[in-house]
Amino acid sequence: MKDKILPFSVIIIFGLIFFIFYKGLEDSKIYTPEINTKKEIPIFNTKEFFSGENLKSSSIFELDKIYLLNIWSSWCVPCRQEHPFLMNLNSENKVNIIGMNYKDNLKNAENFLKELGNPYKEIFIDLDGTIAIEWGAYGVPESFLVYNNKIIKKYIGPLNQGSLDEINLLIK
Repeated sequence: MKDKILPFSVIIIFGLIFFIFYKGLEDSKIYTPEINTKKEIPIFNTKEFFSGENLKSSSIFELDKIYLLNIWSSWCVPCRQEHPFLMNLNSENKVNIIGMNYKDNLKNAENFLKELGNPYKEIFIDLDGTIAIEWGAYGVPESFLVYNNKIIKKYIGPLNQGSLDEINLLIK
């Protein structure tokens, strides 16, 4: 009798463990932050990318103009993938593209722009990542569509043709 209980118990225990793990896979607890749009853009002070001059956010974003704030870095592979789409959007000249260089080596960032082109109307520096956090970003690349100092759309990850089509619809 004891010889039959032990294998049966092991099968029941492994069955329960399998069931628990299987249910755990079905229940996604992946954190996805709330994409908070229609919120005011943060007020911050930073430095301009090329000149190093002090810059206030109020001098970057004007009312009644549409901006796309793009957070990028030279070490970011998806930033390299989205760059042709930014160049395309810049050539259409419908939106002012602002760059936030995120936790980057400035020489590497300059080489990145020399190699791929500069789609940005203006670029500012975020060496320690605090400005990106104030915007609600949690990685690169991310982009924010801004109108009248309010975020109207957030794009997580690299921009693609679908993103450009959506931006073009939103800014008409």
